[in-house]
Amino acid sequence: MLPLHTAAAPVRLKDLADFDGVRGNDLVGYGLVVGLDGTGDSLRNAPFTEEMLAGLLERLGVNVTDDALRSKNVAAVVVTAALPPFARSGSRIDVSVSTIGDAKSLLGGTLVMTPLKAADGNIYAVAQGSIISGGVSISGDAARVVEGVPTAGKIPVGARVEREVEFDFAAVQNIRIALRNADFTTATRIEDAINRDFNRRLAVTQDSGTVIVEFRQLGEVNPARVLGRIENLMIEPENRARVVIDHKAGTIVMGEQVRISRVAVSQGSLTLRVSEAPMVSQPNPFAAGKTVTVPRTMAEVREEPGIGFAEVSGETNLSDLVEGLNALGVRPRDMIDILKSIHAAGALHADLVVE
Repeated sequence: MLPLHTAAAPVRLKDLADFDGVRGNDLVGYGLVVGLDGTGDSLRNAPFTEEMLAGLLERLGVNVTDDALRSKNVAAVVVTAALPPFARSGSRIDVSVSTIGDAKSLLGGTLVMTPLKAADGNIYAVAQGSIISGGVSISGDAARVVEGVPTAGKIPVGARVEREVEFDFAAVQNIRIALRNADFTTATRIEDAINRDFNRRLAVTQDSGTVIVEFRQLGEVNPARVLGRIENLMIEPENRARVVIDHKAGTIVMGEQVRISRVAVSQGSLTLRVSEAPMVSQPNPFAAGKTVTVPRTMAEVREEPGIGFAEVSGETNLSDLVEGLNALGVRPRDMIDILKSIHAAGALHADLVVE
């Protein structure tokens, strides 16, 4: 069990919230990767790759028929990127590349010029470059070894911004601060910190997730300078008590505010094992019988002794709580079931998040 210390240590405002208008945009494109060492799409199984390759060659002045395309060195991919806020024409951004056909690896491949579009259908960037794949795939006639994910990769600074997102930041009348984790206490602390720093009432808490700053009260000022001053204010965040359980990894993470009322716990496990051991019955030589398979099933039920009843007293801090739960002497996966049962009994005073 891992205690997650969420003590309210002061952090910068920029690490707690986002600012209205200061946001990126998602981009997506459909492209072609070439230069693969026989690990690309099978053109007969991926007709979209064949059509795109033929279209590319035709635009380059090469006329080919579908029957003439036999290459396994190309792969159709989806290219994604994030256009950062205030990105200017000519700047470079990173892109991610993922196969959509039956290609086995993108190792050593090169992405051919691919336009990237936003949700409005306009092209904002163009991607091209050598792919850095995060895995390797080796196969033979009877075996195959795959490490990592060779069908996905990245191109650092692989796209050039061609179109800017129009946003006149200097014309805004106020700044809205959006908390990433909505909380009334944190929002009011942000309001107090801003008003105290500027020595006037500029900030007003609108709700648990929004604080509005009317910075025009300062006169004709540069909004960027005001925002740069605000985002570096130190805020003491307040979080809800929360227990996060990851069933796949068997991980439990607790916040510092988690409390458990006095409760008694008993835990045991029941194991049911069923196995098949069929036997082959053969007739005597020269007999008229037939060889048949006789099924044999063995079933076993075993109950573990468990921990009996153990008391977990009402704790006052995270260290005492972890010590009390560890005193039960159960495995992490059994502890997950215990915490779920304690929550169902109303003794776990925290949000239970199961992933």
